[in-house]
Amino acid sequence: MEHKSLNINIMGRDFCIVCPEDEQEEIQLAAAYLNDKIQEVKSEGRVVDSERVTIVAALKISHELLMIRNGSSFDIDEFKRRIATLKKKIDGVIASKDM
Repeated sequence: MEHKSLNINIMGRDFCIVCPEDEQEEIQLAAAYLNDKIQEVKSEGRVVDSERVTIVAALKISHELLMIRNGSSFDIDEFKRRIATLKKKIDGVIASKDM
């Protein structure tokens, strides 16, 4: 797998990281998500220091991940199954209308 340099921006600072080429889009999305969480923490106004803002944002993201892993949030596999079931129903309705 080929690794490439990727430029991302977090908190107005540019970072160059090396990652697998097929992960670049996800890493850019992760950086954007982190930036959104940082802005959310900043807008709450309780934390001012940029290092602390970043840590609080990372803690919130970690908490979200653990909630998903522990099942106290929605189950992504169940969500995918429901989407597949709905797709089958929609395809069935469309097929029956074409007859």
